[in-house]
Amino acid sequence: MNYIPLGRTGVKVSPLCLGTMTFGSTSDEAQSKAVFERCLEHGINFFDTANGYSGGEAERLLGRFIAGMRDELVITTKVAAKVGDGPNDRGLARRHIRQQVERSLERLGTDRIDVYFVHLFDDDTPIEETLRALDDLVREGRILYLGVSNWAAWQIAIGLGISKRESLARFEVIQPMYSLIKRQAEVEILPLALAEGLGVIPYSPLAAGMLTGKYAAGSAPHAGRLVENDMYARRYAQQAYYRIAEAFAEHARERGVHPATLAVAWTLAHPGVTAPIVGARDVDQLRASLDATTLDMTAEWRNEISALSDEPPPATDRSEDRVASV
Repeated sequence: MNYIPLGRTGVKVSPLCLGTMTFGSTSDEAQSKAVFERCLEHGINFFDTANGYSGGEAERLLGRFIAGMRDELVITTKVAAKVGDGPNDRGLARRHIRQQVERSLERLGTDRIDVYFVHLFDDDTPIEETLRALDDLVREGRILYLGVSNWAAWQIAIGLGISKRESLARFEVIQPMYSLIKRQAEVEILPLALAEGLGVIPYSPLAAGMLTGKYAAGSAPHAGRLVENDMYARRYAQQAYYRIAEAFAEHARERGVHPATLAVAWTLAHPGVTAPIVGARDVDQLRASLDATTLDMTAEWRNEISALSDEPPPATDRSEDRVASV
């Protein structure tokens, strides 16, 4: 395994990160442990979870699995998403962050979190309050590095500016959505990451399964997240996405590569990406994603695949200034 720097942190991670959203939900403990152990066998040392996954069960399971090997692994978790029915059971206020980091540490069975992500943007809390609360936790050693997920580039940039002005710990890792179907991150988020030296661990490289070869234009899926989960059903409702998925699957067949392997490799090949987050219900489902680390994705091949979907317009709408995609 070729381990690579995580932004400017000095920490080296595997080029894939295992996401644990299935732990304790669609995967029981035995399935989750098998997936975790298969990743270790493959050389993965990077594991992502969140306080809201499966009501905290994902953190608890991951905590059991990492016992005895904590120092060899890089562990991330998150705060901001809803974790209860109370008025303060979400968000990025100092009070909520303090409560949740302690609970995450307890569930994970560790004394520190390597990367602590703010999971969502909180309109009700000033960014300064959030950053000061996080900086305190860094100074105390409970958090080593800060991360941000699901923020727009302008929000991340404001956060970086405040951190620099106030000499606070800054965001070092970002976690955007990114796949052949969802390419908005190419417009400003990935260029920002390259300019600021941020580590990037994008989620949903398989677009909720659309890029696994199971879906085609004009045929509705009968099972899976696109049917069973309202959030994914809304996110990937456009028929154009199915046409992209069908063309991509055909391209993968012509090249003799599993579509999931190719989709993850395409995401990984962007120069701004550190390690795509992959996940699976079981070991069989995981196998194709793991194979992405050994696929030789050339720039020419990546451009050929990119042409199967629409490139998002540039941030300034000056299409005449567009450079060739990477």
